[in-house]
Amino acid sequence: MSTQLKIIHDDITTLAVDAIVNAANSSLLGGGGVDGAIHKAAGPELLKECRTLGGCLQGHAKITKGYKLPAKYVIHTVGPIWRGGQNNEAGLLASSYKSSLQLALDNNLKTIAFPAISCGVFGYPIAQAAKIAVKTTAEFTTANPGIDTVYFVLFNQKFESIYKQVLSELNLNQS
Repeated sequence: MSTQLKIIHDDITTLAVDAIVNAANSSLLGGGGVDGAIHKAAGPELLKECRTLGGCLQGHAKITKGYKLPAKYVIHTVGPIWRGGQNNEAGLLASSYKSSLQLALDNNLKTIAFPAISCGVFGYPIAQAAKIAVKTTAEFTTANPGIDTVYFVLFNQKFESIYKQVLSELNLNQS
């Protein structure tokens, strides 16, 4: 069975999936946007566990329990800060998705939800980021079966429309 890719407009902290992905900063100790919302919803135990992880490099990912979240786990990944596109931002963003998906496979997780990594305060242009997110996820899950559903969870309708357009352009319209 192939992995379903779904695009939804929702609050990622409310989803009852195996794992949600946190668009984290390199300290993993919380921040603004999605990162702050996930830490707040999960409770202080998440921060306590994150303190034991020693941070995370851009393009990599680490996993923790979900604590008070409906999701069982949080996969923390550090996407690149947009610096004009000439500093391997695309490679690092793709690596954030691959690393997160690999952790999901390694932990036998069947459902995973991604925010638009690097598109908030890190400033990545949404149209470019959406193409990388969808294409990288589709290629990874085709080559590495085991994940049933990947959700791209967008917090506004503009981002949702862009992701749906990318899915359609790649002939992956499954949502």
